[in-house]
Amino acid sequence: MGPPLRQLLLLLFLSIFGALGQEPTVKVNRFKNLPARLYYFDDTTVVLYHDPVASTLYRSTNEGKDWEEITVLRGKAMMFIHHPHDNRYAFVLTKEKIHYRTTNRGENWQSFEMPLAPALVPAPLSFHADKDKFGHILYQGTTCHMMGMGDCQDDTYYTEDAFGDTPKLLLSQTSKCLFARNTKTLKDAPPNLVLCVAFDAKTSNGKHTLSSSRLFTSEDYFKSQVNVVDFGIGRQARGVVALGIVSKFMVAALKDPSQANAEMQLYVSMDGKQWSKARFPHASSSKLHENAYTIVESTTHSLAVDVLLHSTAPVGTLFVSNSNGTFFVESLKDTNRNDAGYVDFEDLMGVEGVGLANVVSNAAEVEARGVPKKLRSLITYDDGSSWSPIKPPGHDLDGHSFSCSGSDCALHLYSVTTPHNFGRVFSSPAPGFVMGVGNVGEHLLPYESSDTFLSTDAGLTWRMVHKNAHIYEFGDQGSVIVMVDDEEFTKHVKYSWDDGKSWKGLDLGVTLRAKSLTTIPDSTSQKFILIGQLNRQSTTDEGKYAAVFLDFATMNKRQCNEGDFEKWYARTAKGKECLMGHKQWYRRRKANADCYVGHKFEDPVEHEDNCPCTDEDYECDYNFVRQGDKCVSVGPEHIPAGVCAHDRKGTYLGSSGYRLIPGNTCRRPSSGAKDEKVQKDCAKAQPPEGMATHQTFQFPGSMLQFQYFRDSHTVLVHVAGGQIWQSSNEGYTWSQLHKDQYFVAIYMNPYWSERAWLLTPTRKCYMTTDAGQTWIPLEGPTEPNTFGVPIISFHPKQTDWLIWTGSVGCTGAPGGGTGSDCRTEAYYSRDHGRRWSKFESYVRNCAWARDKDIKIDEREILCESYRIKKGNQMLFSGNALELVRGREFYSKKDTLFKNVVGFAKFSEYLLVAEIADNASALDLQVSLDGKTFSQGLFPPNMRLDNHAYTILESSTDSVFLHVTMSQAKGGEWGNVLKSNSNGTYYGLSLSYVNRNDRGYVDFEKIIGLDGIAVMNVVANPDEAAVSGKKNLQTRITHNDGGTWKPLTPPATDSLGQKYGCTGAQCALHIHGYTERFDARATYSSPSAIGLMMAVGNVGTNLAPYTDSDTFFSRDGGFTWEEVHKDAHLFEFGDSGSILVMANDEAATDHVLFSLDEGLNWREYKFIGPGEPKLRVKEIATVPKDTSRKFILLGYHHMREELVAVHLDFSAITSRQCILDPDNPKRDDFELWSPSEEREERCLFGRQTLYHRRIRDRNCYVGEQAKTPERIVKNCQCAASDFECEFNHVRNSAGECVLVEGARALADDDTCKDGDDYWYERTAYRKIPYSTCEGGTRPDQGPAHICPGIKGHSAMFWFTFLIMPFAFTALVGYWYYRRGGFSRGAIRLPDSSSRQAYYDSGPMATLASIPWFLVGVAGVAYAYITTIRIPWVSDRFQTRRGYRNVPVDEDAQVLRFEDDD
Repeated sequence: MGPPLRQLLLLLFLSIFGALGQEPTVKVNRFKNLPARLYYFDDTTVVLYHDPVASTLYRSTNEGKDWEEITVLRGKAMMFIHHPHDNRYAFVLTKEKIHYRTTNRGENWQSFEMPLAPALVPAPLSFHADKDKFGHILYQGTTCHMMGMGDCQDDTYYTEDAFGDTPKLLLSQTSKCLFARNTKTLKDAPPNLVLCVAFDAKTSNGKHTLSSSRLFTSEDYFKSQVNVVDFGIGRQARGVVALGIVSKFMVAALKDPSQANAEMQLYVSMDGKQWSKARFPHASSSKLHENAYTIVESTTHSLAVDVLLHSTAPVGTLFVSNSNGTFFVESLKDTNRNDAGYVDFEDLMGVEGVGLANVVSNAAEVEARGVPKKLRSLITYDDGSSWSPIKPPGHDLDGHSFSCSGSDCALHLYSVTTPHNFGRVFSSPAPGFVMGVGNVGEHLLPYESSDTFLSTDAGLTWRMVHKNAHIYEFGDQGSVIVMVDDEEFTKHVKYSWDDGKSWKGLDLGVTLRAKSLTTIPDSTSQKFILIGQLNRQSTTDEGKYAAVFLDFATMNKRQCNEGDFEKWYARTAKGKECLMGHKQWYRRRKANADCYVGHKFEDPVEHEDNCPCTDEDYECDYNFVRQGDKCVSVGPEHIPAGVCAHDRKGTYLGSSGYRLIPGNTCRRPSSGAKDEKVQKDCAKAQPPEGMATHQTFQFPGSMLQFQYFRDSHTVLVHVAGGQIWQSSNEGYTWSQLHKDQYFVAIYMNPYWSERAWLLTPTRKCYMTTDAGQTWIPLEGPTEPNTFGVPIISFHPKQTDWLIWTGSVGCTGAPGGGTGSDCRTEAYYSRDHGRRWSKFESYVRNCAWARDKDIKIDEREILCESYRIKKGNQMLFSGNALELVRGREFYSKKDTLFKNVVGFAKFSEYLLVAEIADNASALDLQVSLDGKTFSQGLFPPNMRLDNHAYTILESSTDSVFLHVTMSQAKGGEWGNVLKSNSNGTYYGLSLSYVNRNDRGYVDFEKIIGLDGIAVMNVVANPDEAAVSGKKNLQTRITHNDGGTWKPLTPPATDSLGQKYGCTGAQCALHIHGYTERFDARATYSSPSAIGLMMAVGNVGTNLAPYTDSDTFFSRDGGFTWEEVHKDAHLFEFGDSGSILVMANDEAATDHVLFSLDEGLNWREYKFIGPGEPKLRVKEIATVPKDTSRKFILLGYHHMREELVAVHLDFSAITSRQCILDPDNPKRDDFELWSPSEEREERCLFGRQTLYHRRIRDRNCYVGEQAKTPERIVKNCQCAASDFECEFNHVRNSAGECVLVEGARALADDDTCKDGDDYWYERTAYRKIPYSTCEGGTRPDQGPAHICPGIKGHSAMFWFTFLIMPFAFTALVGYWYYRRGGFSRGAIRLPDSSSRQAYYDSGPMATLASIPWFLVGVAGVAYAYITTIRIPWVSDRFQTRRGYRNVPVDEDAQVLRFEDDD
């Protein structure tokens, strides 16, 4: 063969084998079991395969091509944990005390021993993020008694050399410990700070109460330094239920252990020392006790939290915080969640501000009727500030248009709640590349009906790349994309080198059902691992699962050069290019460049082009709050000493109200920046200590409404002329809302304190969900009604459920009158007024049947509905009102009563005034459940028949009812009746009680002290009925109306002089409810328990108001003192540490204030010389009376314009009171009981102690939580614990006797659970609210033995109950041992698997169930794990991305869930 022929054959040979070299390499490795986890050591080619069934590890050094079992770990590897900050270290925990570590990425393993087996928690190890402290690790272990089945407790140990040293005990009886520097982004915390949730009360059995769970910190591993975090709320900082670290934020969840249904609170810190409460706009009582927080992916400049706000469906609301993680705004409503708390939300990796989320478009129907969810996908380009549907491709894979069109036609994608692969759902570090499985349409279709879509511009545009659902992965920074069928068994994968424009198939050589497809975490490799289950033909003895190694580097493509790259901007959506002050761009391979990028293990480099600063780059500065689109000061600005002269003249440079968001990189202008300091008047700065300040504002009209948001400093004023003014700083500054609108009413939501509505005469209205920071325009379904009935009814449990009662056909009639069919129409909304559904017409009142304490189906609506539904409702006469119950949002109606006057809801009672069949009698119907009603029974001479009545109050397990006995003009009075515990039997509590011509009654309960109430009675009822002039006297009760007595007068007046009257007829009398300008001006305060102020006189009768003086009590009305002459308006501030009052008899130029509860008074002038004085009509402060700022509301002489004077006493004293009951010498508070000043030592059968500030302490209380009342003991029953039974009254001797002509109730022979006897009725009954025990029992007549269990012996009950339970225990123990569920055998899915607390009540039973019952549950759990994807809990593998930080090393969500 000649040379030319040999050369030709050589060229042919090379061309053939060169062509063969262009194919990817495939290698199949078989395994017995699926992996619980595939872990790549970061920036290396080493991979570990954790087999949880065989408890072993396999290792590959070449990205999964070849595998070797680590034999030393065979049968021992219960849990595999990598070091999140050091890619050399990993740990294997066994179920025993001997564990293993590697310091060279799994090549060698060394054993180490711990004192305890690992705790069954998701993360028993916690790591330090500082490079010089990588060896510092915390280990949580557990120890159990009773052979591992009994009570268990967790202890935490620490090592400083990654277990190469001898670990030491950190803290015992812990539930979670973390290093403060748990993440590399949290740099403000001290380097040695450790946080531990642990119990401050040590027990021998591991059981703890929730109140003993606290957060402890130390910087020396608790050797000598132990700090208790008080979260700024003092001793109330108990009940810590969760702790986590997200990005730069430390987050703790607390639940008040003193309340059975307490809400859960989040506290946030960035340094581990200063903690702030996270404030959500969804409500004051967001009542998160029935909800859960999920902290989703968060950036370094904000925290994102999804809150479950629906009670019956996993549907949430996403909130995004400000830069310090404390104030949240609503970002997205109706987010989709699953029952495990995972949320369909994911940020795109490496692209700031872009994220994808799924919402439930039919959330109302899902919650109401349990229908399947309809999910829609949305995308944000501005970090959650706004969301929009995902723009669908123009055509499908075949070039055909999609069948849907219009605004509802969009692309919808499966997300986090339905994982189908390792790692992130949509994106990878490959810049801008996004893939998803879904469909184009109105909502997301089933997975098997979905297709696969790709975007290469961070979600801005999409195209379909293949029919059917696929698992996908990106390699070589997006140069190669691989996907595999996710619906059926397959023998191929598909890959693309041109950004998904064309795809090729690759034969695997086996047929499998794909489970996962992955590559190295930074997506810079061309090698992949496909995990799948082999079909029967491909299965061998080596195993039925395969790890298929795919290598696209063997295609020998050229490496890209400079010309193959382009500058790609990450955000190109119009108006969204800049975020946090800059544009973001990457150097990315061009789509048509047939080359590979290379640079393995090098993350894509992110570049920034700074943008000019805009309003979006700023947030409110400290001491400023947002009001609309402005930041306003919360009060006078604090300035350093010496900045302003002593006389407060001149100016200073102060804050503009804005600051650049931390981390923002925008280009500031050379002058005129939004945060540039501004010149301010020194007179308006915060004064030196000891001085007060004021600001005056005049409104353009008289006051119609004045409303505070209950848990806010924001106040609204509605003035004549239809204007509404708002102040977000307690009246310091004011701004008019929507100047172009005429408003007719403000509706405050009584259940959700940050929500309110502003109504106009038209359908136009405005609502807020954040206490007035923003007002959203909406339209009501009709114009507001003009019938005088409530327009909006709010739901006590569902924030977004509303009822609107409007009017139709009542305007526009000829001559300006009403139309012939003028009527009311009622609508409901389940999305806060965005959509309305009509459900009834011709109604007088419609409301949700559910109330705070009435446990009725929350979908039920009650309506007072006219029987004949036609004609002009304004002219109705004789048309009976029916009470109609509408179940399931009024879709199923039934008439409860055919002729009613009306209904009312009070506490746990639903009360209905029914007109009896003969139309001449009035009956009261009472229900506790909205289904069954009982007729109220009254004494013979006080039946309701034709009497007007007023329902007063019911907070102590009974109803107070005022029945009018005299309606003579000026001589109105009645009797107050009190019910039994179910509201059906009514007995006389007090006669001749005063009322006015509008039906209002002089009755008031003292806030915070149950059972204490004050009423005024008419002393001359017969004479008053003729003359119209009443002589009033005051009575007080300390046992909930059981007995009444006069107020004890003080011995001397405020000048030290004795009063003119003496003897038994001399008493203190005070003016009541019927004479007030504002009914909210109560005697007492919700934050100052026991303090009372009133205007009155000492004498035989109540004197006219202008002849009265001002009195004060600090013990709940037991004793009184006169604090000032003349009548004054008054208000409590700062939990009673400051009292303010103003003359209420004439115009004034000053107020009086006291810092020692009225012992001394100081004067503060708010009007200068020569200026007109102010006739003060009201003094207001925040509803909880916890502020030192007040608003005076009044009028100048002969003027109608309202004047508001803001008074600020914040600088009067700078020392905050210390609450430290364990150190009386340091404590500024004292324990006090209402019983101290009276003969009876007990109130309601118990001795209760309260904390109050010591009277002469010069300090302020502030926002610190108060220690709750403490019940010392239940007392023996005494006469004060009983009241007269039905149809009985007290005679002159104070004894209960049967009313003449009346009949006593029949005996009740029913036996309650556990009662041994029933008793015949007597003339007495126990006050329902009393908890007294034993002692004198005048309510119990002769005893009769209860039938039933007393007829059986103890042996019978032992055989019947105990033996079967013991048998169950033995069976449970057998399954427990057989199933390998002993503690430490498997890793439980979350920390809530084991009850951590031991409380009294129902939960105590569950908490104390022995582990053999949990063992039975373990059998079921083990079964479930065999049919679910085993790595679901570990599906999120850490990947690096710019400013997108994973929440935890194993998961992207941190769930704080309540057990309630």
